[in-house]
Amino acid sequence: MAGTADHDARLSIRVPMRVKQTIEEAAAELGQSVSDYVSGALTETARRFIHQRDATMLSNRDRDLFLASLDDDTAAPKKALTKAAKNYRKLVG
Repeated sequence: MAGTADHDARLSIRVPMRVKQTIEEAAAELGQSVSDYVSGALTETARRFIHQRDATMLSNRDRDLFLASLDDDTAAPKKALTKAAKNYRKLVG
């Protein structure tokens, strides 16, 4: 069967009948199978959640302070940062 290697994991859920009917209607409207529609929708939602979880949101004030610190070439790195960089170079090469 073509494509079965790409679809070897299974996810089973129970939903109310009205939710199933809504999903089937949307999938049909898009010309997709219910599995493809649900898989795409869940993947998009999961990726959006992970992105929001991993993103650092700064206030305007904090953004301005951060950008100013990047522009400040008079600031010397702290000892801890210098030590961390040396340790990193030892580990990575």
